[in-house]
Amino acid sequence: MSWRASVLTLFPEMFPGPLGVSLAGKALEKDLWSLDVRDIRDHGLGKHRTVDDTPAGGGPGMVMRADVAAAAIDAARGAGPGRPAIYLSPRGTRLTQARVRSWAAGTGLILHCGRFEGLDERAIEARGLEEISLGDFVLAGGEIAAMALIEATVRLIPGVLGDRTSPADESFEAGLLEYPHYTRPQSFEDLDIPAVLTSGNHADVARWRRKAAEALTKLRRPDLWALYEKALYEKDGG
Repeated sequence: MSWRASVLTLFPEMFPGPLGVSLAGKALEKDLWSLDVRDIRDHGLGKHRTVDDTPAGGGPGMVMRADVAAAAIDAARGAGPGRPAIYLSPRGTRLTQARVRSWAAGTGLILHCGRFEGLDERAIEARGLEEISLGDFVLAGGEIAAMALIEATVRLIPGVLGDRTSPADESFEAGLLEYPHYTRPQSFEDLDIPAVLTSGNHADVARWRRKAAEALTKLRRPDLWALYEKALYEKDGG
């Protein structure tokens, strides 16, 4: 059975979108993973298939109903049990490469795309949803966040990256940002490829890349650099 993503959304027409092209799209065609898009309004109430209501306590906007959301989640779980259920939310835990890697090793995910002011807290608690955020910003809905999470996960499924046996050199895999890349021409607007990269000395190239990755991480992501230094210290028996 291939890795399966079930997406619960009010806008199913947004999918597969970017997931239908490039590496993810080719892998989808090869059945390395599957996409199950479900319209939350299928579980809406009344002839208008209502999915939201005014917030308890007052305030702006609308809130997605717990009973509607729970019914959508239950239906997705029934079609493929055992998969983690995630609610894309700006208040969630920050998405990391480590989490993506763990999900890629599983059987798939159920992704609930938020809209309006949010989802009734009781649905989150009753259905054990894990809240995940892409970062400290707010989107109009969870669909784009779901696409990003799925693509990040799918590309780590065996066979999706083709001949690449491991994405070990990529950003975050070793606790560092990725080193800079270069290709032809040798000189571009008076900027040359670093000589070490054309030296043919693989050991020197590896050392240069490691130092460049460390320098970039220290400059751009001091939070990651602090964790990296701590890991090195502990590894050396500090």
